[in-house]
Amino acid sequence: MQNFQEKVNFLWTIAEILRGPYKKEEYGKVVLPMAVLRRFDCVLEETKEEVLSQYEKFKHLPQESRDEILNRVAKQNFSNVSKYDFTKLLNDSDNIADNLRDYINGFSKTARNIIEYFEFDKHIEKMDRNNLLYLVVKRFSEIDLHPETVSNVEMGYIFEELIRRFSEHGEAGDHYTPREVIRLMVSLLFIEDAEVLTKPGITQTLYDCCAGTGGMGSVAQEYLKELNPSAHFEFFGQEFNEESYAICKADILIKGEEAKNIAFGNTLSQDAFPQMKFDYMITNPPYGVEWKPVENAVKEEHENKGFQGRFGAGLPRISDGQLLFLQHLVSKMKPVTPENPKGSRIAIIMNGSPLFTGDAGSGESEIRRYLIENDLVEAIVAMPDQLFYNTGISTYVWILTNNKDPLRKGKIQLVNGASFYQKMKKSLGNKRNELSPEHIDEIVRIYGSFKEGEHCKLFDNEDFGYRKITIERPLRLNFQISEERVKELYNQTAFNNLATSKKKGQAGLDEIEAGKKLQQQIINALYSLNDNKLYKNRETFTKLIKKACKDHDLTIPAPLMKAILSALSEKDETADICRDSKGNPEPDTDLRDTENVPLKEDIHEYFEREVKPHVPDAWIDESKTKIGYEIPFTRHFYKYTPLRSSDEILSEIKELEANILDKLKKVLG
Repeated sequence: MQNFQEKVNFLWTIAEILRGPYKKEEYGKVVLPMAVLRRFDCVLEETKEEVLSQYEKFKHLPQESRDEILNRVAKQNFSNVSKYDFTKLLNDSDNIADNLRDYINGFSKTARNIIEYFEFDKHIEKMDRNNLLYLVVKRFSEIDLHPETVSNVEMGYIFEELIRRFSEHGEAGDHYTPREVIRLMVSLLFIEDAEVLTKPGITQTLYDCCAGTGGMGSVAQEYLKELNPSAHFEFFGQEFNEESYAICKADILIKGEEAKNIAFGNTLSQDAFPQMKFDYMITNPPYGVEWKPVENAVKEEHENKGFQGRFGAGLPRISDGQLLFLQHLVSKMKPVTPENPKGSRIAIIMNGSPLFTGDAGSGESEIRRYLIENDLVEAIVAMPDQLFYNTGISTYVWILTNNKDPLRKGKIQLVNGASFYQKMKKSLGNKRNELSPEHIDEIVRIYGSFKEGEHCKLFDNEDFGYRKITIERPLRLNFQISEERVKELYNQTAFNNLATSKKKGQAGLDEIEAGKKLQQQIINALYSLNDNKLYKNRETFTKLIKKACKDHDLTIPAPLMKAILSALSEKDETADICRDSKGNPEPDTDLRDTENVPLKEDIHEYFEREVKPHVPDAWIDESKTKIGYEIPFTRHFYKYTPLRSSDEILSEIKELEANILDKLKKVLG
């Protein structure tokens, strides 16, 4: 990509013309649509006069029919019937705003719709009002953006570099994927299919549900062409950001591909390709961005459609939608059939949260459980940090397939590529590291070899699963009728409610008075036992209370009796176990604990070995057992670093003390 930076710098000088009326973060509102217009203009220049000539013959036709004819004349999937182009616009500086609008309106419908997503008309007016429009058009007319001069891949780089500069202070979730990262993802995506992709004339589909400016699709197509020049890769994408969508669609249009393959809208709430399945899928969804704006649509699909929809496995917490995008991609996998024996493959890059966030039974854990138990996760590759422009966080590439190689079946490969990077000569925002071609090749080699080593670990699917068991211990209480504990009765809802009433007026007052009388009668009955003894058996003490109440002609309902016992009790490890009506021990919720037992291990053997020796009276409440899945990636590659010896540390302290004393002597003379 010779002179790439030169072209970016040239376009940036145009952006700086806007300083004053526009803030830096607003430059893209002008530069991006103007760059698209100029690229369109360069593409159509050769056939412009012929299109205008043919337009006179067919202008009476409906637009759709006319566009179809003129597009063929233009030898593109779009055309322009305005008499203006960037050169002729400069001939009438007084009317340049109206003429530029005429030029834009002269495009065929698909191209014109792309420009409309930029909402460019108001910026034409603003630039004209500030005497900037002529200068901006003139400067753009000086750069050749024809695909023969600036390839589609290079133009993609230019657009993304400009967007990065315009949004350097954007959120971490609004990032643009560096091309070397895409290259690695594409290499991993195709690693098992090199033989298939070298077949002459093969046609495959690729889908990106967070398409951005289409960079992932462009790199994938470029890679395929290197493997197989006769192959065709049809790219589909959906994008929610209007500017990125317009750029992506413009790129597709210029390539001569189907513009309808690029759809606008939020993938999670409105799937633009509901009936379609794809051979390959690749995406970089936003990290840590909440999905509350689409919450109703997502929850409705989850609850009403289950696994017939896209989100049957579960819903993650509202603050992060990464696993929703992953489920969406899984729903787009082609089933493995005799007609399509290789199924589909997915490459998605996410931060660390989807690996481990969420306990057993949570939405995140259930999604991981579905993916792993259905043997869809082929591998996860840890990337170096500080790879992205707007965030320095660590990221992971997940590779999924519904048709694993026989050697990989039931296995998940973890590749630690965090150390494979080189420092950039000049940082770009938070991007300080980059992958060299050699780093990419080495990660791909480790991945493909499928052998354990320093940077690679192999696991069975079950290794990432566990049972979360609930450990209960018995409730042990002592009981006593003391002044302090009797006062506690008034903190018990059932006892306190005796002296309340929902009735109004005198009836309510009478009911309250009767309740206070009953409260006092209960207290009198308790004190009648004239017993300050400490009881350690609940059953014995309950019988005493019931007898005292009966002697005072008091009928005590179960909730009230429970409140009385609660007020008069305290936890006591030396007391007898409290049991229910069936004689089973009651659990003490304050002593409740949980243990995560690996799926491969028997929970009862684990309990006898790890729990029983420490708490002999404990038991497992199997009704509360849940299965969970997590992937503790960093734990598996942790390297222990021994602590320095105390002698070494002491020696260093003495050396520092001597150094400080020496400096103090110099300061104090």
